[in-house]
Amino acid sequence: MFKIDDNRKKRSNNIPQLSENESRNPKKSTVFRKTVGKIAFPIEKNASLWYVITSYCANLSIILNPESYTMGFACGFVGLPNVGKSTLFNALTNGGAAAANFPFCTIAPNTGIVAVPDERLGVLAKIEKSARIVPTSLKFIDIAGLVQGASKGEGLGNQFLGHIRNVDAVAHVVRLFADGDVVHVGGSIDPARDLELIMTELMLADLEFLQRRFDKCKKLIRTGDPEIKAEYELSQSCIADLEDGRIPSWDKSDPEANRVMTSLQLLSTMPAFVCANVDEAGFRSFGQDDASKALLEYAGKHGMEVVPVCAKFEEELAALEPDDAKAFLEDIGATESGLQRVIRTGYKLLDYCTFFTTGKDETRAWTIVNGTPAPEAAGKIHTDMLHGFIRMEVVSYDELVAHGGWNAAKTAGKLRTEGKDYIVKDGDCVYVLFNK
Repeated sequence: MFKIDDNRKKRSNNIPQLSENESRNPKKSTVFRKTVGKIAFPIEKNASLWYVITSYCANLSIILNPESYTMGFACGFVGLPNVGKSTLFNALTNGGAAAANFPFCTIAPNTGIVAVPDERLGVLAKIEKSARIVPTSLKFIDIAGLVQGASKGEGLGNQFLGHIRNVDAVAHVVRLFADGDVVHVGGSIDPARDLELIMTELMLADLEFLQRRFDKCKKLIRTGDPEIKAEYELSQSCIADLEDGRIPSWDKSDPEANRVMTSLQLLSTMPAFVCANVDEAGFRSFGQDDASKALLEYAGKHGMEVVPVCAKFEEELAALEPDDAKAFLEDIGATESGLQRVIRTGYKLLDYCTFFTTGKDETRAWTIVNGTPAPEAAGKIHTDMLHGFIRMEVVSYDELVAHGGWNAAKTAGKLRTEGKDYIVKDGDCVYVLFNK
């Protein structure tokens, strides 16, 4: 049955609406015939165009509702005032709706969700004749501008720092564009200096926080609690690093050290990359001019990747059809949009990968950390699958596509039965057997 998603009646201006009568049988509607009929269901021509179908079919409309997405990760934009964070935020989130042909919806002030582009979804949905497609997603959070002295309560102070702790990864936004109408708080364009200021404030906030935790642990160390001892020793080491102007380091192969660091939620050790907000000329010359070279050098010292993004380019991409967008990217010397680069950088930074469930009901993407065992991956689908896990049937994406479907891959002997020790890999298509 087809119907219109009543909760999503507001579409972009270029998507026509169905009338009350047409909504009961949109296949007979003029809108449906002219748009979907004309391209004969877009997934048959181009996997990246499957989103169009969802504008008309309620059994696909789930992907228009961001609350139905499989959440990937939350990325917070952090930076000084007047560096273009909000402009960049708007450009990337709108770009997620049109440039990459995936829907976007703002669910709260300064928070947006974009579907993660993955053409494998469209391919699997076509092969398995899925009724709907559900992508994984990225949440962008536009965090208010940081000011010098934030660690001491200046500006939004603790409220600002608290917002950073609520994200999985941080995008440090620095400005490389010149605009006489937008005064830089530092008086000049110097992205390396700005990034250093941001890192200094985060490190100062961590130092103050750790000193309080250390004093508390010092009083409790006599209890002999091994967890208190571990936090005491690691806090002491981190304080020494911060006092020397270094980002705290620890033995990441030590599970206990990882547990303590996770509980501390230090701002300076959060997964982070740099988002360089550039203009058109700056995008083309990035890495060649002095300002971007200095930024790349400073970020490299702290192990951070730099992603140049031009808000104007993202806005233009959002208005283009896929073929035109591809030509536009070639013209500016890029292979992917800024949104795609940010997503790819975030996945790499967090060591994420994607597996799929696919069938007649739906094809859905799921995000996990690389190295996740089968029961935990199954638990992403439903907690009952984690607790009652029996085994997992697995076909790789490449094998499923090569043989033309799940059943054909099974007949060809490409389906594997895996147990609790199996590590789910990127591109795995799975079916979980479990006790309810």
